[in-house]
Amino acid sequence: MHKIPVTVITGFLGAGKTTLIRNLLQNNEGRRIAVLVNEFGEMGIDGELLRDCQVCPEEAETPAASSTPTILELTNGCLCCTVQEEFLPTMQELLKRRDQLDCILIETSGLALPKPLVQAFRWPEIRTAATVDGVITVVDGEALARGEVVGDLAALQQQRQVDPSLEHETPIEELFEDQLACADLVLLTKTDRLSDSAKTQAEQWLRQELPDSIKIIPCQQGRISSDLLLGFNAAVEDDLANRPSHHDTEEDHDHDDDINSVQFILDQSFEPSTLIDRLQALVRQQEIYRVKGFVSVPNKAMRLVLQGVGDRFDSFYDRPWHPTESRQTRLVLIGKSLDAAQVEASLVA
Repeated sequence: MHKIPVTVITGFLGAGKTTLIRNLLQNNEGRRIAVLVNEFGEMGIDGELLRDCQVCPEEAETPAASSTPTILELTNGCLCCTVQEEFLPTMQELLKRRDQLDCILIETSGLALPKPLVQAFRWPEIRTAATVDGVITVVDGEALARGEVVGDLAALQQQRQVDPSLEHETPIEELFEDQLACADLVLLTKTDRLSDSAKTQAEQWLRQELPDSIKIIPCQQGRISSDLLLGFNAAVEDDLANRPSHHDTEEDHDHDDDINSVQFILDQSFEPSTLIDRLQALVRQQEIYRVKGFVSVPNKAMRLVLQGVGDRFDSFYDRPWHPTESRQTRLVLIGKSLDAAQVEASLVA
């Protein structure tokens, strides 16, 4: 049988990976797509958002012991670190059904390095049945223009020129650069929020970091033709020598152990503006990279989806609350050295 093509979608926290996949599932043009989701933290927010895209089969919501769901959600942390524990059996189960699938999408955790995941496709158990068709790196254009993902780029470059001691990069900067280095295509999201000059600045910086052959495409709300995302035929697992990484010379890579996630299930409803004000205050007090979750809003029959990067928050109502589910507020915050009790006290004050 043919090798099933796998598209790896990587990018920093809040860049828009889940929105992109959700849009692709809703506009799949007849393709039979399986999705693997890897989230940082135990509460599967992204996986639930994808399951509620209204094109996935019912078995994805309640997996049976004897079958493999279309959407498989891995909530065990960084996929590339624990790949032998969960990724291999998951892929093996999917590959048993590859005659029923046209492609597989893997959404990596925003804290995962893409290259070790691609290397897994060299394993004999996978190599004969699947190939990495391409790697899509999603970049938050608004954050990049404001210097929020990798810091103040202009100031950083200027300081490096006069101070060699600043050559050491933070783990997040290395991660971002490794995501770019592995890409076959870069999507610059949220460009509708940028002025022409800010958009140009973000694109010019990316252009300096990428080979000329790698295209940068603006993308808004994940709306982009599937023909641009699929069908690269890159066989990335055989091309890793041309995709340099900060960790190529290391047997294992170390993550910033101070980065953690805290999650809350609250039997409490919130006015969106009040909750966002509290979260923005928390962001100013602590190093919080990402906020996502579902919110119960008083006197509203619809569930509110809340997503935040830095002090920027977006929200929308995605569907009515099901009669059988509890109207609870469920939030995940990802940051550095977060204290769950302190965060919860600030939220419910």
